[in-house]
Amino acid sequence: MKRLFYVVDRIDDVQDISDDLHARGIRDSRFHIVSRDEAGLYTHRLHRASILDRTDLARFVERGMLIGLVLALSFILPAMLWSGIQWPTLAWVALAAFAVMAGGWLGGFGGISSENYQIRRFHGEIEAGKYLVMVDVPRKFAVEIEQEMLENHPEAVLKGEGSSVNNPFAGSDGRVHII
Repeated sequence: MKRLFYVVDRIDDVQDISDDLHARGIRDSRFHIVSRDEAGLYTHRLHRASILDRTDLARFVERGMLIGLVLALSFILPAMLWSGIQWPTLAWVALAAFAVMAGGWLGGFGGISSENYQIRRFHGEIEAGKYLVMVDVPRKFAVEIEQEMLENHPEAVLKGEGSSVNNPFAGSDGRVHII
Protein backbone atom coordinates (compact mmCIF):
# COMPACT_ATOMS: atom_id res chain seq x y z
CA MET A 1 0.00 0.00 0.00
CA LYS A 2 1.08 3.51 -0.72
CA ARG A 3 0.38 6.30 1.75
CA LEU A 4 -0.40 9.75 0.39
CA PHE A 5 0.05 12.73 2.74
CA TYR A 6 -2.20 15.75 2.21
CA VAL A 7 -2.21 18.97 4.23
CA VAL A 8 -5.52 20.83 4.49
CA ASP A 9 -6.26 24.15 6.18
CA ARG A 10 -9.95 23.83 7.13
CA ILE A 11 -11.90 21.06 8.83
CA ASP A 12 -14.86 21.53 6.47
CA ASP A 13 -12.56 20.70 3.55
CA VAL A 14 -11.38 17.61 5.43
CA GLN A 15 -15.05 16.62 5.87
CA ASP A 16 -15.60 16.92 2.09
CA ILE A 17 -12.50 14.83 1.41
CA SER A 18 -13.71 12.20 3.87
CA ASP A 19 -17.12 12.06 2.20
CA ASP A 20 -15.55 11.69 -1.26
CA LEU A 21 -13.18 8.96 -0.07
CA HIS A 22 -16.11 7.08 1.46
CA ALA A 23 -18.06 7.44 -1.80
CA ARG A 24 -15.03 6.04 -3.63
CA GLY A 25 -15.12 2.98 -1.38
CA ILE A 26 -12.15 3.83 0.82
CA ARG A 27 -12.91 2.74 4.38
CA ASP A 28 -11.98 4.61 7.54
CA SER A 29 -9.25 2.08 8.18
CA ARG A 30 -7.50 3.32 5.02
CA PHE A 31 -7.36 7.03 5.78
CA HIS A 32 -6.33 8.82 8.93
CA ILE A 33 -6.38 12.44 10.03
CA VAL A 34 -3.86 14.00 12.37
CA SER A 35 -4.73 17.32 13.95
CA ARG A 36 -4.25 19.38 17.07
CA ASP A 37 -8.04 19.85 17.06
CA GLU A 38 -9.12 16.44 18.40
CA ALA A 39 -12.51 17.83 19.48
CA GLY A 40 -13.20 19.12 15.96
CA LEU A 41 -12.43 15.71 14.47
CA TYR A 42 -14.77 14.09 16.98
CA THR A 43 -17.54 16.64 16.33
CA HIS A 44 -17.31 16.13 12.55
CA ARG A 45 -17.10 12.35 13.05
CA LEU A 46 -13.84 12.16 11.16
CA HIS A 47 -11.51 9.18 11.50
CA ARG A 48 -8.55 10.41 13.51
CA ALA A 49 -5.23 8.66 13.40
CA SER A 50 -4.74 5.97 16.03
CA ILE A 51 -1.90 5.93 18.51
CA LEU A 52 -0.09 3.50 16.20
CA ASP A 53 -0.25 6.07 13.40
CA ARG A 54 0.72 9.05 15.56
CA THR A 55 3.58 7.49 17.52
CA ASP A 56 6.55 5.26 16.78
CA LEU A 57 5.20 2.57 19.12
CA ALA A 58 5.00 -0.23 16.53
CA ARG A 59 8.41 0.57 15.05
CA PHE A 60 10.15 0.69 18.42
CA VAL A 61 8.46 -2.53 19.60
CA GLU A 62 9.71 -4.23 16.43
CA ARG A 63 13.20 -2.85 17.03
CA GLY A 64 13.14 -3.99 20.65
CA MET A 65 12.05 -7.48 19.68
CA LEU A 66 14.85 -7.69 17.11
CA ILE A 67 17.38 -6.58 19.74
CA GLY A 68 15.92 -9.16 22.15
CA LEU A 69 16.30 -11.83 19.47
CA VAL A 70 19.94 -10.87 18.87
CA LEU A 71 20.63 -11.01 22.60
CA ALA A 72 18.89 -14.38 22.88
CA LEU A 73 20.97 -15.76 20.02
CA SER A 74 24.16 -14.22 21.42
CA PHE A 75 23.84 -15.28 25.04
CA ILE A 76 21.09 -17.82 25.61
CA LEU A 77 21.89 -20.11 22.67
CA PRO A 78 25.60 -20.41 23.57
CA ALA A 79 24.69 -20.92 27.24
CA MET A 80 22.30 -23.68 26.25
CA LEU A 81 24.86 -25.42 24.06
CA TRP A 82 28.08 -25.05 26.04
CA SER A 83 27.39 -24.06 29.66
CA GLY A 84 26.74 -27.51 31.00
CA ILE A 85 23.50 -26.39 32.64
CA GLN A 86 21.07 -29.29 32.25
CA TRP A 87 17.77 -27.45 31.83
CA PRO A 88 15.05 -28.88 29.60
CA THR A 89 15.04 -27.45 26.08
CA LEU A 90 11.64 -25.89 26.73
CA ALA A 91 13.14 -23.83 29.57
CA TRP A 92 15.82 -22.43 27.22
CA VAL A 93 13.18 -21.64 24.58
CA ALA A 94 11.07 -19.90 27.22
CA LEU A 95 14.08 -17.84 28.32
CA ALA A 96 14.77 -16.82 24.70
CA ALA A 97 11.08 -15.93 24.17
CA PHE A 98 11.21 -13.85 27.35
CA ALA A 99 14.25 -11.95 26.02
CA VAL A 100 12.43 -11.20 22.75
CA MET A 101 9.23 -10.09 24.51
CA ALA A 102 11.13 -8.01 27.08
CA GLY A 103 12.96 -6.25 24.25
CA GLY A 104 9.65 -5.40 22.60
CA TRP A 105 8.17 -4.20 25.88
CA LEU A 106 11.16 -1.97 26.63
CA GLY A 107 11.19 -0.68 23.05
CA GLY A 108 7.56 0.33 23.43
CA PHE A 109 8.51 2.84 26.11
CA GLY A 110 10.62 4.77 23.62
CA GLY A 111 8.08 4.45 20.84
CA ILE A 112 5.06 5.69 22.77
CA SER A 113 6.84 8.96 23.53
CA SER A 114 8.11 9.55 19.97
CA GLU A 115 6.18 11.08 17.11
CA ASN A 116 5.85 8.74 14.12
CA TYR A 117 8.83 9.13 11.83
CA GLN A 118 6.55 9.41 8.77
CA ILE A 119 4.55 12.37 10.12
CA ARG A 120 7.38 14.12 11.98
CA ARG A 121 8.08 16.30 8.94
CA PHE A 122 4.53 17.71 9.17
CA HIS A 123 4.81 18.57 12.87
CA GLY A 124 5.04 22.33 12.29
CA GLU A 125 2.00 22.42 10.05
CA ILE A 126 -0.05 20.31 12.46
CA GLU A 127 0.93 22.56 15.37
CA ALA A 128 -0.06 25.58 13.23
CA GLY A 129 -3.63 24.21 13.13
CA LYS A 130 -3.60 22.42 9.79
CA TYR A 131 -4.90 18.90 9.18
CA LEU A 132 -2.79 16.04 7.88
CA VAL A 133 -4.84 13.55 5.87
CA MET A 134 -3.11 10.23 5.23
CA VAL A 135 -4.71 8.04 2.58
CA ASP A 136 -3.60 4.41 2.07
CA VAL A 137 -4.25 3.16 -1.45
CA PRO A 138 -3.04 0.20 -3.50
CA ARG A 139 -0.07 1.27 -5.61
CA LYS A 140 -1.94 0.64 -8.87
CA PHE A 141 -4.64 3.19 -7.87
CA ALA A 142 -2.33 5.85 -6.39
CA VAL A 143 -2.09 7.99 -9.53
CA GLU A 144 -5.86 7.80 -10.00
CA ILE A 145 -6.53 8.94 -6.42
CA GLU A 146 -3.94 11.71 -6.72
CA GLN A 147 -5.60 12.98 -9.89
CA GLU A 148 -9.06 12.80 -8.35
CA MET A 149 -7.90 14.71 -5.27
CA LEU A 150 -6.26 17.35 -7.47
CA GLU A 151 -9.46 17.83 -9.48
CA ASN A 152 -12.02 17.67 -6.66
CA HIS A 153 -10.01 19.10 -3.77
CA PRO A 154 -7.40 21.63 -4.90
CA GLU A 155 -7.28 22.90 -1.31
CA ALA A 156 -5.60 19.62 -0.28
CA VAL A 157 -1.90 19.92 -0.97
CA LEU A 158 -0.04 16.67 -1.64
CA LYS A 159 3.02 16.96 0.60
CA GLY A 160 4.49 13.51 0.26
CA GLU A 161 4.20 9.82 -0.40
CA GLY A 162 5.37 6.84 1.57
CA SER A 163 4.51 3.35 2.63
CA SER A 164 1.68 2.35 4.95
CA VAL A 165 4.06 -0.16 6.56
CA ASN A 166 6.41 0.94 9.34
CA ASN A 167 10.05 0.13 8.73
CA PRO A 168 11.86 -0.80 11.96
CA PHE A 169 15.22 -0.01 10.32
CA ALA A 170 14.31 3.51 9.19
CA GLY A 171 16.16 6.41 10.74
CA SER A 172 14.57 9.57 12.04
CA ASP A 173 14.49 10.95 8.49
CA GLY A 174 12.50 7.92 7.26
CA ARG A 175 15.35 6.41 5.25
CA VAL A 176 17.28 3.23 5.90
CA HIS A 177 20.94 3.96 6.64
CA ILE A 178 23.46 1.13 6.44
CA ILE A 179 26.37 3.10 7.88
